[in-house]
Amino acid sequence: MVLLTQGSAIAEPRPTVAQAEAKLAKLEDQADQMVERYNTVAEKYKASKKKYDRLGGQLKSELTKVAELREDLVATAVGTYQSGDILLWPGFVNQQDPAAMLSGLAAGNQLAAARDRVLREFDLANRGLRDRRAKAKAALDEARDVLEEVRGERKKVEKLVGEQERLLRRLNRFNPGDPNSAGVRYTGPASGNARVALQFAFAQIGKPYRWGATGPGSYDCSGFTQASWAKAGVSLPRTTYTQWSWGASRRVSLDALQPGDLLFSKGLGHMGMYVGGGKMIHAPRTGDVVKVVSLDDYWRGRLLGAVRP
Repeated sequence: MVLLTQGSAIAEPRPTVAQAEAKLAKLEDQADQMVERYNTVAEKYKASKKKYDRLGGQLKSELTKVAELREDLVATAVGTYQSGDILLWPGFVNQQDPAAMLSGLAAGNQLAAARDRVLREFDLANRGLRDRRAKAKAALDEARDVLEEVRGERKKVEKLVGEQERLLRRLNRFNPGDPNSAGVRYTGPASGNARVALQFAFAQIGKPYRWGATGPGSYDCSGFTQASWAKAGVSLPRTTYTQWSWGASRRVSLDALQPGDLLFSKGLGHMGMYVGGGKMIHAPRTGDVVKVVSLDDYWRGRLLGAVRP
């Protein structure tokens, strides 16, 4: 019998390799989903910030316009005061020549019309300015709210990735990769844009996976496919979710895959590019590098579908 004195503690047993592997697999699945959530929120923030910057530019233009109209309004008011109601009116009505009097009254009416026009323009510009200010403030508030969400998601991902790294190092499976890797030459059967995309993709082999990264020294899964197809002149959205949605009208059967097709996992936590021969190239996850893998080994029963850019 083992007696424990008060205050003594039993150290928790060190997890076995099998337990560490199981925990790592679970963490990897969680990380896939969490990284893509982070990417989605980060893209939302970029859109909100872009909207605010655009409205801010419009607001600046409106401020300039209002300032110019204010100067016109002051000049018109001074001119009306000096040339119209105060100085010219007695001269108009005392003219002996009816034609001269009518001409003077017409000039006075023109001054009044000019004044009214500037007043109307100034009022409209002020209303537009208030509207721009309100929209810009709303956009800024939205961006700030989303930024807080981004920071929250970032903390979650960093914590999870830290756990992954510790486990991978314990299992001697952490591969830091080489951000300057020259990759390998693509010699597959793809043609056209798909060939250009795959040539770029193969040139990234050996570069490290890093969550939230879009190159050139590291990538996450959707950042990698986006960069590869961008090289071929095709603009893909940023995340797995948006790339899958973007390809709604471009879906292809898994029985008819062609090199360059985008492959998506169930749950949309991960994606890669088909290279032919039952293989794909992808940026896997923390502690690994861009590489080519067998679909059977990697995604048996987990493949959701494919999109052809």
